[in-house]
Amino acid sequence: MSEEKTTVEQEAVADDDAVLDEQTGQPTPEETDGEPEAAAADADAVSPEAAAEGEAENAEGTAENENAQAAKGEKKSPFKKKEKKKDKRDERIEELTDQVKRQMAEFENFRRRTEKEKTQMYEVGAKSIIEKILPVVDNFERGLAAVPEEQKSDAFVDGMDKIYKQMMTVFAEMGVKPIEAVGKEFDPEYHNAVMQVESEEFESGVVAQELQKGYMYRDSVVRHSMVAVVQ
Repeated sequence: MSEEKTTVEQEAVADDDAVLDEQTGQPTPEETDGEPEAAAADADAVSPEAAAEGEAENAEGTAENENAQAAKGEKKSPFKKKEKKKDKRDERIEELTDQVKRQMAEFENFRRRTEKEKTQMYEVGAKSIIEKILPVVDNFERGLAAVPEEQKSDAFVDGMDKIYKQMMTVFAEMGVKPIEAVGKEFDPEYHNAVMQVESEEFESGVVAQELQKGYMYRDSVVRHSMVAVVQ
C-alpha cells in the first residue's frame, strides 16, 4: 500500500507541473528538448550563395544610402549656393565692365571725331575769310608796285607799305604763306597755267612769270598761283 501511494503522489506532482507550464505559457522541458539543436542546424544549413547574395544586397543598400545622404548634403550645403551666387555675380560684373569699356571707347571715338570735325569747320571758315581778304592784299601790292621810285619816301606811301607788311605778318602767324612759283617746275596742285611763253632763262615746263600770287593755309591751297609756263 505504501508503494502504490508513492506512485500516485509522483503522478500528481507531474500533473501539477504540467498545469503550471500551461499557465505560464512556456513549453515544458520535454517539448523544448531538441529545438535549439534543430535551429542551429537550420542556421548552419544556409547555402554560401544565399549568404553572398545577402551581403551584396546589404552592400548595395549601404551604397544607396550613402549616395542619398551625399545628394541631400549637396542640396542642403550653403557653400554650393554661395558659389553659384558668386559665379552669377562675377558674370554680371564682367558684363557691366564690358559695357563700360565699350561706352568709353565709343565716347573716345566720338570725341576724336568731334574734334576733327571742329578742326575741319574752323579751317573751312578760316579759308573762306582768307579768300575774301586776298583781293585786298593784291590791291596793296599793285598800288605799291605802281608808285614811282621818287615817291616811295612819301609819308603816305610809307604808311601803306607798313600796313601791307603788318597784314603779311598776321597771315604768317595764322599759317598763311605765299606759294613759290617763279623758277619752280610747274605743279598743277599749286599752279594754274594761263599762258605759255618763251624764255632763255628757264627751261621748258618751268614757271617763268607769276601773274597772280597764290596762297596756302597750313597744308591746303587757298588760291592757286596764276602763272606763265615756258613752252
